[in-house]
Amino acid sequence: MGTQELTVVLARVVTLDDARPEAGAVLVGGGRVLAAGSREDVAALAPGARVLDHRDLLLTPGLAEAHIHLVTYGFSLSQVGLHGARSVAEVQARVAQQVMNTPPGTWIRGGGFLLSELGLNGYPTAALLDEVSPHHPVLLYSRDLHLSWANSAALRLAGIHEGTPDPEGGRIVRPLGCLLEHASDLVARVIPEPTGAEYLAAARAGADDLAARGYVSAHTMAFESPEAPRAIQTLAQQGELPLRVWACLPHDRLGHAQALGLARTPGGLFQWGGVKFFADGALGSRTAWLHAPGFADGSGTGMPLDPPDLIAALGREAIELGLTPVTHAIGDRANTEVLNAYDRLRPHAEARGIRLRIEHAQHLRAEDLPRFRGLTASVQPIHLQADGPMIRDLMPHLEGLSYAFRSLRDAGAVLAFGSDAPVAPPEYRANFAAAITRVDDSGQRLAPGEALTEHDVLWAHTRGPALAAGWDDEGIIRPGARAAFTLWDRLGGNAQALVLEG
Repeated sequence: MGTQELTVVLARVVTLDDARPEAGAVLVGGGRVLAAGSREDVAALAPGARVLDHRDLLLTPGLAEAHIHLVTYGFSLSQVGLHGARSVAEVQARVAQQVMNTPPGTWIRGGGFLLSELGLNGYPTAALLDEVSPHHPVLLYSRDLHLSWANSAALRLAGIHEGTPDPEGGRIVRPLGCLLEHASDLVARVIPEPTGAEYLAAARAGADDLAARGYVSAHTMAFESPEAPRAIQTLAQQGELPLRVWACLPHDRLGHAQALGLARTPGGLFQWGGVKFFADGALGSRTAWLHAPGFADGSGTGMPLDPPDLIAALGREAIELGLTPVTHAIGDRANTEVLNAYDRLRPHAEARGIRLRIEHAQHLRAEDLPRFRGLTASVQPIHLQADGPMIRDLMPHLEGLSYAFRSLRDAGAVLAFGSDAPVAPPEYRANFAAAITRVDDSGQRLAPGEALTEHDVLWAHTRGPALAAGWDDEGIIRPGARAAFTLWDRLGGNAQALVLEG
């Protein structure tokens, strides 16, 4: 290889490689790390190489976003943002602003609110949205995406009235306005499908936004139209994808994977990697599946979704295709049931070199912790900030093992950090803060014994996601690894991606 094809990066290097934890320079060629060592040693290997001098910055393996709905996030960037809304009046004001700039009859979409932050104990009604949007159908999703809030125009278009029966796996709240779990699909399916060009634009917006934040890879979950991953694939084929993407299929499309031969195929910037299941709902919508006594407000024990037997059966089929079973589990009962299903899958997964994966693992029982050994716990520290007050109010008996990052790590789980965007913004700073300080939005510390160090968080935002995806060549700086880095002014501070793949 000629020296004109080589690059030396000078920086304070944290490699996450136990064989050489720190270095002063990295030699890159052909999109791969060739060496890491002292400045003098690396310079001697390639005296004529191009030099990128970042000696005032910290260089680490590239940031990974381990749980995002990438195209939905791209769409959300141009929709009504409701993060931080503290009242119904504030929601109404933001919707009214969008109505002013939208042709009559066109759908108004948005999300990011939490009922608790709006000061609500019950569910809001359609009439509240009708006050500001009588002629535009409106559908707003809660931050966790397990509840939606529609106005009367949207409900009429969906054919929903007081006598409409609840769909399987969902509930239509009365008086009308809110829809839980699969009931939201009744409205979502009458919204005009975006065009291929719109999907492509959203995929590009989401991916470009992540890259601009300093990320070099992302795991995009299901719970999106099949057109969403197709748009990401198109970007990859056109050479316009700025990230490496590991994508999940919804389990009800597993048959398509078999027909299309979508086995795990490393190489390239897009890869089908997982098959997604949902064991339960979410905390804010009171649909997380709990062991007794359930929610402290008397609202029950939540809502189971995909049955454990289905997870075990289709999970086995996924493994045979070389794909990873990936299961959303928030409540303590949901995690118990998923672990039971995974116990049946472990021998098959280990034989194929696949690491079974639980998304969120948010509220746990002590007796279930050892069962996480060898699994991926894909968690989102940023959610702790808004959830802390709700946990104390709704499930005080589970507070000690909520967002139990240290216990999961000590039990032998691989931690992989993400945001669940657009549920929360893909903001690594918030993940660093929440995981290290455990301080929630009320200023209190949630289970402070579960705090991690800065180094732990870096690992969970780089190497952990790489191992979860089966990428041994990422999340680490050593010979043979992908030349995809993140530069920092300080760890957890300002970041920028540095990808040397061309």
